[in-house]
Amino acid sequence: MENNSNILSNPQEFINYLNQESKKVLDIYAQGNSEDLFKQFTQSWTELAARSFEDPSVWVRAITDYQQAQINLWQNILTGKAVDKPVAEPLKGDRRFAAEEWSQNPVFSYIKQSYLLTSNLLNDMAANAKLSDSEQKKLEFYTQQYTDAMSPTNFALTNPEVLQQALETKGQSLVDGLQNLLGDVEKGRITMTDEAAFTLGENIATSEGAVVFENEMLQLIQYKPSTEQVYSRPTLIVPPCINKFYILDLQEHNSYVKYCVDQGLTVFLISWVNPTVDQRDLAWDDYVENGTLKAIDAVKKITEQDKINCVSWCIGGTILASTLAVMAKRKDESVASATFLTTLTDFTDPGDLSVFIDEQQVKQLTQKVDDEGLLNGRNLATAFNMLRSNDLVWSYVVNNYLKGQNPAPFDILYWNSDSTNLPAKMYNFYINEMYINNKLAQPGGLTICGESIDLRDIKIPVYFLSTIEDHIAPWKGTFKGTEMMQGKIEFVLGASGHVAGVINPASKNRRNYWTGGELGQGPDHWLETAERQEGSWWPNWTKWLKPKAGKKVDAPKELGNAELKVIEPAPGRYVTSRVD
Repeated sequence: MENNSNILSNPQEFINYLNQESKKVLDIYAQGNSEDLFKQFTQSWTELAARSFEDPSVWVRAITDYQQAQINLWQNILTGKAVDKPVAEPLKGDRRFAAEEWSQNPVFSYIKQSYLLTSNLLNDMAANAKLSDSEQKKLEFYTQQYTDAMSPTNFALTNPEVLQQALETKGQSLVDGLQNLLGDVEKGRITMTDEAAFTLGENIATSEGAVVFENEMLQLIQYKPSTEQVYSRPTLIVPPCINKFYILDLQEHNSYVKYCVDQGLTVFLISWVNPTVDQRDLAWDDYVENGTLKAIDAVKKITEQDKINCVSWCIGGTILASTLAVMAKRKDESVASATFLTTLTDFTDPGDLSVFIDEQQVKQLTQKVDDEGLLNGRNLATAFNMLRSNDLVWSYVVNNYLKGQNPAPFDILYWNSDSTNLPAKMYNFYINEMYINNKLAQPGGLTICGESIDLRDIKIPVYFLSTIEDHIAPWKGTFKGTEMMQGKIEFVLGASGHVAGVINPASKNRRNYWTGGELGQGPDHWLETAERQEGSWWPNWTKWLKPKAGKKVDAPKELGNAELKVIEPAPGRYVTSRVD
């Protein structure tokens, strides 16, 4: 990028340059969708350029600062101070330039600093563009995508680690990298972990249990107790239908399911179907009526209990909230309490996903989904990975293709690569009525299963767990659920992000969380009045749930019952279906 600094003095030439270079780069990881992604990128930059002509000082100041920094960098090089006095440094936590050569070798130090100066220029100009909120977010996002893609770490000739490894292996690392690339091209996705290291039911998703009910929507798993006595009131877990349930049952040391069973809870879990084109007409109503409501009914029959507790995560929580609102209208009091893990019920702030969500983009996407019959899970995974492209895209491009290395086994990344489809009718309803129109948050805004629903009708005890770094369900957005539901509310804010903040085993006692803030005056006031607690939020949740879990009784010796018999061992067939 440093050889093109003269382009920056002319906005239109600059945009033309971005047009040529970014298209090449986006093709690497957009899996055939780079045209749509790139249109958003250039559209935002074109608008920025037009507004900059109205105020040329924006460009003048930026270019002046940039050129002065480049002059300082060259002076340091000529005087031998490029290493000792860098004019640009990576942000804290940026692991791309961790190798010693980037700081100690004058040539690579210059490449690094020149890149950082230029990327800082682009990102700073994007941040100060003063566009509408939605266009501003898109501009900043796609600018960051471009600067991340053009990092010298992503190219063999400008990455000292790649060059060193090629020399040490006499070029074998480059040959191995090409083989890895060809293998991923055939799979249609980047390999992020040693996928051969995991087998469902053998060393991942291993909690002992059985499928005791199934229909076209789901399989219901009942887990075998690990204690002599259990709480009589059962707990039903409603996981997301985006990705698969076993994020909650990875390995023994980090399985939320096992933790629940070991606490004496009677645990059931929904394993959603991975839909095919033939199931394109499955609707949101089906996920409620033939999904959660059927599962609740089955759990009650097996345990002979008239009430159950429910736990949900992400879109699983949105489905559960819809279900509880329907049940409230029907005067059905089968659910005694609900837990919502990183769940949006008000979609005013959809987080980083907002760059993909506006009326124009959604209209195009829903038409494509209608034509194809489903939203392909692979495309959905690509969008999520783009939100953290350095960690979830480019680090693997460098490791797998340039260094020729195979990624290490990592259970969360194995799960992350095991994506699921969404049926066209359900997805188009979800994206339009909730993300675009935000009707779930409106009293009577949606009619589901024949009921005009209102989340304010939910008056059972509710536990909300949000995470402070969540970029998919921002915690201040999930907090709005506490202002709608009318039961006794417990809100807990965990450290870390959407996945790591939830899968935080109590045995490791890592991270922290906040509790006890004052509700009713917004999220900022809640955090100001909350107390920080060390370790995992899991014990805090079980302390909240156990008084609602009934009395202790002898653990059942058999799973299922005479009517709903064991169909097959956990984790069941549905979870093994993979996206082509």
